[in-house]
Amino acid sequence: MKVVIAIDSFKGSLSSNELGEALSLGIKKIYKDAEIIKIPIADGGEGTVEAMVEGTEGKFIEVEVHGPLMNKIKAIYGILGDGKTAIIEMATASGLPLVPAEKRNPNKTTTFGTGELIKDAIKKGCREFIIGIGGSATNDGGLGMMQALGYKFYDKEGKELGQGGEIMNQIEKIDSTQALKELSQCNFLIACDVDNPFYGPRGAAHVYGKQKGANEQMILELDNGLKHLSEILNKTYNIDISNLPGAGAAGGLGGGLVAFLNGILKPGIEIILEKVEFEKKVINSDFVITGEGRIDFQTVMGKAPVGVSKLAKKYNIPVIALAGSVADDADKTHEAGIDSIFSIINYPISLEDAMKKENSKKFVEKNAEEIFRLIKICENKFSK
Repeated sequence: MKVVIAIDSFKGSLSSNELGEALSLGIKKIYKDAEIIKIPIADGGEGTVEAMVEGTEGKFIEVEVHGPLMNKIKAIYGILGDGKTAIIEMATASGLPLVPAEKRNPNKTTTFGTGELIKDAIKKGCREFIIGIGGSATNDGGLGMMQALGYKFYDKEGKELGQGGEIMNQIEKIDSTQALKELSQCNFLIACDVDNPFYGPRGAAHVYGKQKGANEQMILELDNGLKHLSEILNKTYNIDISNLPGAGAAGGLGGGLVAFLNGILKPGIEIILEKVEFEKKVINSDFVITGEGRIDFQTVMGKAPVGVSKLAKKYNIPVIALAGSVADDADKTHEAGIDSIFSIINYPISLEDAMKKENSKKFVEKNAEEIFRLIKICENKFSK
């Protein structure tokens, strides 16, 4: 019996690695000699750094950077086991939870801290980057990030501009003469699971501006700023990001990473599965176990379990999914390759108690045991 476990974290409860351990214990109670391959995964959002660092035996790095309002904060990123790949969640330095509700203002917030994380990783020898760009507090098109990396931006009078989304409309000149020289040696993969263009009705400002503190007038100004920035970038670098799917992610950071750093936008789970060599490890396995905290119709929209199931189905391997909760519309995931779905909750329990680590581990282990008990009964019956 060979089982591959590739399960996303249960947010607020168990990490991907902890879930893998609990599942393994349950399976081993039935198949004592089973070969179990545990692959910590995530979809590019929260928990990605933890999953990737643990999955590759890498290390965590804590750095003091500037937060969205240029206040000093501590942020963490990871360096994978290869020693040359940095994995960064932009939200740890430039995320919405870092800004109190009453201070949220995308005219002022900046991605400067995200750039400082990249700079620190470059100084530590990294040249490959995976950047998760969900959960931003910003709408500056990535300008703050580039300022941290040595870029300067000037208005029509030659005055150097400051921080925040409000400077996008004023830019007339981009100066990269003091940028980090190592940037030309770096490759950037951007974990992006939305397809919003840079500006327009479905662009960064109109879709996400309100939750970041923008009023209707500010949204219009930010949208005009993104349009102006895209024109300056096209004129300077001969690249048109205006309608690029994903360019509007994280307040235009997606487009900024493409235009300034030749970044490649890809679904987060595709990047992660490629980096952990999932496809190579899944060949000749008997079962794949995946899952996430809640399985519902959104799971088919680029989430980790479906990314796992698609590769498993390439080799006709049965896929079992576990979740804290399973919605009525979760059956849509069957069409995407997940064969069977189980909730780990065995009896009525409050959400607070269900999310306690000791309870979640117990439920996961017990459900794995019962699932593989049934598999063994069927195996014995049909082998006769």
